[in-house]
Amino acid sequence: MDKKLRAGILGGTGMVGQRFISLLENHPWFEVVAIAASPRSAGKRYEEAIGGRWKMASPMPEAVKDIVVKDVSDVKSVASEVDFVFSAVDMSKDEIKRIEEEYARTGTPVVSNNSAHRWTPDVPMVVPELNPQHLEVISSQKKRLGTTRGFIVVKPNCSIQSYTPALHALREAGFMPKTVVATTYQAISGAGKTFKDWPEMEGNIIPFIGGEEEKSEQEPLRIWGHIEDGVIVKAESPVITTQCIRVPVLDGHTAAVFMDFEEGKKPSKEQIIKIWREFKGLPQELNLPNAPKNFIQYLEEDNRPQVTLDVNYENGFGVSLGRLREDTVFDYKFVGLSHNTIRGAAGGAVLIAELLAAKNYITAK
Repeated sequence: MDKKLRAGILGGTGMVGQRFISLLENHPWFEVVAIAASPRSAGKRYEEAIGGRWKMASPMPEAVKDIVVKDVSDVKSVASEVDFVFSAVDMSKDEIKRIEEEYARTGTPVVSNNSAHRWTPDVPMVVPELNPQHLEVISSQKKRLGTTRGFIVVKPNCSIQSYTPALHALREAGFMPKTVVATTYQAISGAGKTFKDWPEMEGNIIPFIGGEEEKSEQEPLRIWGHIEDGVIVKAESPVITTQCIRVPVLDGHTAAVFMDFEEGKKPSKEQIIKIWREFKGLPQELNLPNAPKNFIQYLEEDNRPQVTLDVNYENGFGVSLGRLREDTVFDYKFVGLSHNTIRGAAGGAVLIAELLAAKNYITAK
């Protein structure tokens, strides 16, 4: 890419917004030129607006410290400075839907970390390795929005990243799970928290995360859906049931998964592991800047994957699997792990933007 695309970040002062800024430091294709947030941050230098609330392990990039934060509601002003935006705004679902569509209608592509548009029929919800073909629905969305350039693409919930790629790889190989039971053990950063913010989580487990189980059961079906008459129609199978539990871990969502296959179509353990290890998607074929070279790793040790050892696999963009074995009730069970704020949130959105740029959906204005 001869010249970097100008990126804006909506909701740039929150935890996901900070992760965007951290991930985009020295990005070969994108440059952060605009940051927008709530009116209370508007008009302040980014460093001043953050104050003591920088939550990333790495220091705040020098390049963004003096950017003057804009009011996220000043759509035309923000849009005039950028080629596209990442969205991590903290608003009600209806407000997010409205403002993301406002940005899209200015001719500004929106790559969203938010859940508001995940079930909008003509908005693709994408994991780049799994369903890049859903980007084709963008042409229908543009017609609805009345724009030739702007559109919205969203990433799915962070909780599904630790097991959906494993199931997808098997589906692609012709082995279709029919029933899936998954329990996810989810890090506190998924709630935008650190232990400093949420000391009561130390040594604690909370067996409820609002709305998470519904997302975990339904969003994989949308990823496996098909385009029909300009909208995405979700898949009918497999049947998925989940429990989602908050655990005292900073980063990394772990899933314990059970799965059944159709009668007579059960693969061997060796087949499954080979399929996982060899699976590649379009990001690997295109050699996108943040595409993990090996998307899925399978670990043989009985005590892996572990958050402390494996959460940063492939810089947090990969998925770690282990403990595949036959079960007394289901055909197989296994454990998955993914980085919830990199692969599962901001990093997943950055990878989507890289795919969009590589396929010329995002270009310089």
